[in-house]
Amino acid sequence: MSILITGAAGFIGYHISQHLLNRGESVIGVDDLNPYYDVQLKNARLKQLESHANFLFYPVNIMERDVITSFATKHPDIQKVIHLAAQAGVRYSLKNPYVYANSNLVGHLTILELCRSLQNLQHFVYASSSSVYGANQKLPFSIEDRVDHPISLYAATKRSSELMAYTYSHLYGIPTTGLRYFTAYGPWGRPDMSAFIFTKAILANEEIAVFNHGNMRRNFTYIDDIVEGTCACLDSPPKQGSKQNSELHRIYNIGNNQSESIIDFINILEKTIGKKAKIRFEPMQPGEVKETIADISEATRDFKFIPKTNIHEGLKQFVEWYRSYYGI
Repeated sequence: MSILITGAAGFIGYHISQHLLNRGESVIGVDDLNPYYDVQLKNARLKQLESHANFLFYPVNIMERDVITSFATKHPDIQKVIHLAAQAGVRYSLKNPYVYANSNLVGHLTILELCRSLQNLQHFVYASSSSVYGANQKLPFSIEDRVDHPISLYAATKRSSELMAYTYSHLYGIPTTGLRYFTAYGPWGRPDMSAFIFTKAILANEEIAVFNHGNMRRNFTYIDDIVEGTCACLDSPPKQGSKQNSELHRIYNIGNNQSESIIDFINILEKTIGKKAKIRFEPMQPGEVKETIADISEATRDFKFIPKTNIHEGLKQFVEWYRSYYGI
């Protein structure tokens, strides 16, 4: 049996691949190593994965339809697919909207077509985002909430990918689960995310831009908890007609069970690093939301997902990795 993971050299994809390889699975990784952020970091993650004998890598863009769909004949033993490859980032979607439509919609469709062709597929798990909740005011965000008011193109593409997955699940009987991730952070994290940006700035004695004048809260979720929730979900595919899952397509929130203010987040980083931050307050940015927090009750009920890592320990682990990786 093999597990296909798209975006395997990405932050979440790398950690999930490592976890599955460590538990003895065979992983087929796909990633185009695009330059949205530091390709050296992606290659460093990939080098770690390639040390495993059971890891096979394809440097392929998910929009390369012929290559991707050929996996159905090249690797008929694929039984599970974790689709993480996507163009990430709310702010970048304001600058380069077409790449979001290409990767998050056309690329997503290519993976769905592959899943339709896989004769032994048991479960298709794909990454959605907390961004789909958009302008919702009710907290915490629940999978029962309406999500038809996205406030960024990134969020709109992620909601569209959910609808596409539902359609394929309904039409072709594919057991499918979408995971709405909430602000992942931790070692090997993305350079465009707050933990990375703030740590880099503090160590370099540079200013940190804090939006909405600091009146922001985020549901920061440590990468080990993201991995645990994703893999527990992967091992629990929906079944038609079961008591809790009457359909073959499900949605879950994968986040922490509390939100942190951005100012508190920076204060914890300051104490962990041992250096004060220089803060520059800015207005709210287009496409951003004031607060996110996840209702994870369904994930806890169905596959016992309970986040374990608090923000103090999580940021400690991140800063230790950052200093080690960059030799600081």
